[in-house]
Amino acid sequence: MLGYVAIGLPCGILGNTIGLSPLQVALLSILLYSGAGQFMIPNMFLAGSGVAAITASVSLVNTRQMLYAASFAPQCADSPRWLSALFAASVTDESYGVNTARFAEGNWSVDRALMVNLFSQSSWTISNIVGCAVGAAVDIPVSIAAFAMTAIFICLLVTQKFTSANIVAMVVAMAGVYLCKALGLTGPAILIGAVAGVVCAMAFAVAAGKGGSHPAGFPPEGVEGAAGASPSEGAANAGVPAGASEGGEGR
Repeated sequence: MLGYVAIGLPCGILGNTIGLSPLQVALLSILLYSGAGQFMIPNMFLAGSGVAAITASVSLVNTRQMLYAASFAPQCADSPRWLSALFAASVTDESYGVNTARFAEGNWSVDRALMVNLFSQSSWTISNIVGCAVGAAVDIPVSIAAFAMTAIFICLLVTQKFTSANIVAMVVAMAGVYLCKALGLTGPAILIGAVAGVVCAMAFAVAAGKGGSHPAGFPPEGVEGAAGASPSEGAANAGVPAGASEGGEGR
């Protein structure tokens, strides 16, 4: 919970720079509840981005939270729908990590996991409100508060597995943003760079699969299973009759 204070305060300060009141910041934190998204909104607004570009960029960044929520489907199978829906809607990067570890340990329930989410959201909301009030009372350079957004994306980046496809996405996205800004397309730069990175990474993964190679971290099908299988199963995975394999070993 304390970790949200460090990034919630600058987020509230940035909200104040675009004219949001503490009440509006609170509603944004409760209804949207997206750290990266709430940093993107004022930054893109100050950069001159339109509503459509801001909405699309925030939506794209938040797609990861749908995957987080979907991964908890087995744990929510026996819970009431309203409880599962509220839990899924309040999952974030940090609470996902905590609850995943707790569910793996056992003796953890959806209602307890929901409490983790709600306490985290409360800490985030209060920090944003305080940050907005501080921003209105004290003149804080926007560049200092804005760097918190960069720090968040750095954290998201370094926690990813550095597979070949992810590296392609990272390089293409950075190049796309840089090129857009060099051409004067400051507003949609983040959106264009992100979409270009995702598309190129997917194309790379498909091409690597068709070529017989596999991105780092994804072994070819059958290799992993054959490594730990019995001689008969390993021979079957390799397309060799079981008897021939066992006979060869006998020799």
